[in-house]
Amino acid sequence: MALELLPPSMLKAIDLLPDVHTPVTLFTRHSIRENVAGQGLAGYDLQLTGPGRELAQKWGAYLIDHSGRAIQHCISSPIQRCVDTAALMIEGADSVHIAPNTHHIEIVEQGLLVEPGSFVLDIKQAGPYFRQQGALGFINSFVNNALPGMKHPIHGVVDVLELIYNTHPNSPGGLSLAVSHDTILAAIIAVISGRNEVSQEDWPQMMEGLFVWFEGENFLESQLKWIWRGKVHTLDISQFHQKV
Repeated sequence: MALELLPPSMLKAIDLLPDVHTPVTLFTRHSIRENVAGQGLAGYDLQLTGPGRELAQKWGAYLIDHSGRAIQHCISSPIQRCVDTAALMIEGADSVHIAPNTHHIEIVEQGLLVEPGSFVLDIKQAGPYFRQQGALGFINSFVNNALPGMKHPIHGVVDVLELIYNTHPNSPGGLSLAVSHDTILAAIIAVISGRNEVSQEDWPQMMEGLFVWFEGENFLESQLKWIWRGKVHTLDISQFHQKV
């Protein structure tokens, strides 16, 4: 029953993955957490619900069982609901796959996976806008490069993509997990898709993410490929970076 709570596009994405010999990363929002009132600004203390914990475990099992891969690497925001999502997905993977899955979750402390830290240069300047505009308004301002104290949107996105590139598995049959937050995913998807507006319909649901992989021996000269909501997309990192 738990997988009924998974965004349907995630099951469909498995059929769009490259050959099993091509390593991929699942860059995902955490699983279902406690509700929050307000403008979509979730505190760091909100935990996964019971159904959210079961969903993460069942999704980890299903993903490994149906993709033929093993979880070789894992990075996470330090926020507990993200760490728990990663741990439960690995626990689920262990239940169906005889190949060893990593049990090490690398906590990314430098802010790249924490909202909205990965895009911020000066939190004293940017912080009030985050509170005033709410999550959706803030991310729309960010992707339009309209906020003080923030990185250029392409710079902010490239920093996160480079982190994923550097922690990407390099063995055939490899899968990496990168667990983060809705604001981070929403901004990255908009920017790499060339959009300057994010609607509520675009917003990543809990336990929704994108599969990414790279072609090329050097990050800045590589080609990014990603699957989001049933479609495969391609981006030349060099050309993208030059748009700043």
